[in-house]
Amino acid sequence: MNDVSIVASNEKIPNFLDASEPLLPIASVPVKTQQVLRRMFADPRILEKQERADLVAELRQCVAQNPKVSELRVLLGMALCVNLDPQAAMEELGEAVALRPESFIAHLKAGELWMRLRVMNKAEDHTRQAAMLAQNLAQSELARRQATTIRTMRREGIERDGYRTPWLSFGRLRRLWTRKRHSEELATADAQ
Repeated sequence: MNDVSIVASNEKIPNFLDASEPLLPIASVPVKTQQVLRRMFADPRILEKQERADLVAELRQCVAQNPKVSELRVLLGMALCVNLDPQAAMEELGEAVALRPESFIAHLKAGELWMRLRVMNKAEDHTRQAAMLAQNLAQSELARRQATTIRTMRREGIERDGYRTPWLSFGRLRRLWTRKRHSEELATADAQ
């Protein structure tokens, strides 16, 4: 029996974008906003600037009405990322994790944001926590892939203060050359 048939027979993987299966946090979001969210999940680049701003405003209203619902804050954090506002996204995702520390999606998305911001220690911590909270094979796979990406980025030196531009080498060479020339001048002055 292959792995696919085991998954199909043992557990039902929910489709979070299927309108026939409303989730409680999504149910508090207006239908029009849900449609924009579905488009955002499919491809965030297709949303126009005004659509992104409207989505953020509508999700902020939903969060204001339900401030203790972690999943709404995750959605708002994701929308803020798409709207290119990482500082506000960090705050919302941090609040989502604080509200529900056992939330897989809150940790996964917080880890993804930190990864994209190249803060690998925090990205690794949240991704590891998400992996421990995974409840099915699909969630485990998402966390595993994100952890692999983080390891690859670390190995390649792509992290804040991890990547060094080649131009820094020229500065070191110039200082070395200047020091060497200065010591030669001192030696010449001592010889005279």
